[in-house]
Amino acid sequence: MRTSAEPRSRYEYPAHWEADVVLRDGGTARIRPITVDDADRLVHFYEQVSDESKYYRFFAPYPRLSAKDVHRFTHHDFVDRVGLAATVGGEFIATVRYDRIGAGGAPASGPADEAEVAFLVQDAHQGRGVASALLEHIAAVARERGIRRFAAEVLPANNKMIKVFTDAGYTQKRSFEDGVVRLELDLEPTDRALAVQYAREQRAEARSVQRLLAPGSVAVIGVGRAPGGVGRSVLANIRDAGYEGPLYAVNKAFPEDLTEVDGVAAYRCVRDVEGPVDLAVVAVPAEYVPAVVAECGEHGVQGLVVLSAGYAESGPEGKERQRALVQKARAYGMRIIGPNAFGVINTAADVRLNASLAPEMPRPGRIGMFAQSGAIGIALLSRLHRRGGGVTGTTGVSTFVSAGNRADVSGNDVLQYWYEDPDTDVVLMYLETIGNPRKFTRLARRTAAAKPLVVVQGTGTAPQGHAVRATRLPHATVSALLRQAGVIRVDTITELVDAGLLLARQPLPAGPRVAILGNSESLGVLTYDRCLAEGLRPARPLDLTTGATPEDFHRALSAALADDTNDSVVVTAIPAIGEASPGDAELAEALRSAAAGVPGKPVLVVHVELGGLAEALSAAASTAPAAVRAAGVERAPGPEKTPGGGGGAGDGAHPLRPAERPPTAAADRAPASEAPRLIPAYPAAERAVRALAEAVRYAQWRREAAEPGRVPEYEDIDEKGAARLIGELLERGEGLTISDAQTCELLAKYGIRVRRALPAPTPDDAVAAARTLGYPVALKATAPHLRHRADLGGVRLDLADEEQLRRAYTELSELFGKPEELRPVVQGMAPRGVDTVVRTVIDPAAGAVLSFGLAGAASQLLDDTAHRLIPVTDREATSLVRAIRTAPLLFGWRGSTPVDTPALEELLLRVSRLVDDHPEVVAVTLEPVVVAPHGANVLGATVRLAPPPARDDHGPRTMPAY
Repeated sequence: MRTSAEPRSRYEYPAHWEADVVLRDGGTARIRPITVDDADRLVHFYEQVSDESKYYRFFAPYPRLSAKDVHRFTHHDFVDRVGLAATVGGEFIATVRYDRIGAGGAPASGPADEAEVAFLVQDAHQGRGVASALLEHIAAVARERGIRRFAAEVLPANNKMIKVFTDAGYTQKRSFEDGVVRLELDLEPTDRALAVQYAREQRAEARSVQRLLAPGSVAVIGVGRAPGGVGRSVLANIRDAGYEGPLYAVNKAFPEDLTEVDGVAAYRCVRDVEGPVDLAVVAVPAEYVPAVVAECGEHGVQGLVVLSAGYAESGPEGKERQRALVQKARAYGMRIIGPNAFGVINTAADVRLNASLAPEMPRPGRIGMFAQSGAIGIALLSRLHRRGGGVTGTTGVSTFVSAGNRADVSGNDVLQYWYEDPDTDVVLMYLETIGNPRKFTRLARRTAAAKPLVVVQGTGTAPQGHAVRATRLPHATVSALLRQAGVIRVDTITELVDAGLLLARQPLPAGPRVAILGNSESLGVLTYDRCLAEGLRPARPLDLTTGATPEDFHRALSAALADDTNDSVVVTAIPAIGEASPGDAELAEALRSAAAGVPGKPVLVVHVELGGLAEALSAAASTAPAAVRAAGVERAPGPEKTPGGGGGAGDGAHPLRPAERPPTAAADRAPASEAPRLIPAYPAAERAVRALAEAVRYAQWRREAAEPGRVPEYEDIDEKGAARLIGELLERGEGLTISDAQTCELLAKYGIRVRRALPAPTPDDAVAAARTLGYPVALKATAPHLRHRADLGGVRLDLADEEQLRRAYTELSELFGKPEELRPVVQGMAPRGVDTVVRTVIDPAAGAVLSFGLAGAASQLLDDTAHRLIPVTDREATSLVRAIRTAPLLFGWRGSTPVDTPALEELLLRVSRLVDDHPEVVAVTLEPVVVAPHGANVLGATVRLAPPPARDDHGPRTMPAY
């Protein structure tokens, strides 16, 4: 539900209160205002409620509603009397209403700010979290209408409803009088209320995805009568993967006497299936999908995977078709993956679902994968399982989702599922667009604190099929915000898999110190150089020479791992020539056994044309030969090479066919902490080092996230005074850039002082201003084309007396035009320091963003600006100052005097507080901010005000509007 700051007439239907929500069990419902047209629905709903529930609602036997009751409960003014209903399939399953009351509980109108609230939930839908969702929405409605408190009277035996109120997280009072429990709730959102809301959101959305990925039964709708075709192929993929549950083939064109297809029970309509159907895979032409959705909804299907194309990706008509599809599915409480989806995969032993167009089931493992595009999904699966000279497939897939047009289920939903999924250790996502960056960064931050999240982010151009809110933020800014949230941001699919394979089976490095060893000096030096380029701290490479044996590698790796000055080890290997040269399996086992001796440090291998080594490193079984046993390593019996090894296949190698795959080991699905150390191998030093550098940065983020910092409180902040001033200013217009004087007044209420500047329309005015301020002064042209452009000559500094000031005034007039065109001002000189810029914007998709950089053309040209989401903590302010490439200029670069960065950080925190406390402040620019050795001086400031945008990530739980 979206709240609105705009006043509405008393009887206007509030369409912005309509919302779709995900319930506790993963199903969906629609919440909307109750109107006069709902009389029959209300009566039918009441008939389905048990006598006990009616008694709890009305405190007396109340078998049926009178005509007066129906009129009262369906006629609302949407201000003092409001009713909301939760619906599924167009029918009511629950209702809630409030009535504004005054002193003594009598009906009232504004400015009375208390209302009595009451719920009624159909017995069949109790326990699904419907009442909790309705409470969030009715509370948001009440706040919009000026109501600050709810009062509710509940019978002591009605424990479920008491729990709804007490668990909501609002500040409340509880009393017992005349046999009734009276609850009073303060509707001002609290941190606990927000935490409760987010926890409920996570459980509900995770459950909704779980129902799609682990269904108890599956129907494929659109199975062709002849071999081939999408439906028939998907049916075969599900069957061949070993799916454990009931499977049905559905096609209305089947002959009436047809009972099975390819050994699968066949039906003409999903309604004919005798048992329940949890998941329907839809592979019929788009024009037939609406009828299929209706049949599924009537049969109680829980979710849909829509493979059919012809939706938003095909143009405006398809976009409308897609909107109707989502609305129809949600009306029945179903969630959708797709349309135009590639499908879903779950490799869990008790599920084994391949409801996708992938002809082979991926190897089981610990990596969760999400892609929007089917083509990208294919590429991801292929890269992950490639053998030979490319990246070794050290682990497999837990679950895979390719969401197509992402009309309903999005990356946010799947992230909610993976957060608590015990079978997933690492998450890989290819996101062509991010529909709700604010929510994604919140979810990503929480997920990244528990398990690595690696993302390839699209350039910002949304595919035609994606209906997403546009962000005005540059691509680089969104990337910076993702990194702030702990996301490992990479640029290509190759880098995505490289990082994922390292993180899936190796521990996080404790720091940036890297040991390098191997049998090639030149490859070691190349690795060393790449480490330096990535900001790591490598030790000089240890050259074992080309004659190194497996025991030499084992001994060197063991020593490097045992050395406390190393946080990780990169092993480089090239093929050796000669009869005594080590085999791939022998070398692999030597490395694995050495790594197992010190399990707390990551090990990577850079190999050149050693496809067999890459294969051997990815094998779970020990295959050490006698030579390695001499080094103290026992060898398990078995073949010396893993089938499918090749020489130098590189990125052109094909994924393994089923007959080529090594036997699936139990370790494939074991948690990383329990699984054997499977060492990732890379065909190029830059790929290995890039993956390691990302792991180092992520590990550092994890350590910092454990102590996230705080938003400081400043005693001199006048929040109420700022709110009054903002309200007065907004009464003059919908959106405005306030004057310099108003800007200074507003910023001062947050302890931000802007250095005084006086207008100088004539030379004499300039002299008078300088006398008021005191010499030395600066003379500045503030015309839009000259403002903050010292490089154009529109600023004169250190004017020590009247003569210099008059001469400078004349020069500016001769260079740039008349004073009325220049708009000159006189300002007292600030202490010398480093010129910086502080900005905030409110993006409709990402929310409020704080940006910082140095002033000047060079920083603008290089886009050297750092960003953080508001509110900013003290730790984030510290990191923000240090995040720009030119930060050394603040800390005494080349012998200069370091400036007062603590004062700068305090300024950033105060600006963040201003914007967070007052969403009406939609833009702030402080330019320049001169950071001196002592203090930070704001020389120029602009502030823009507007009615606050809807902050739907902080409002009641909703699904994206369609």
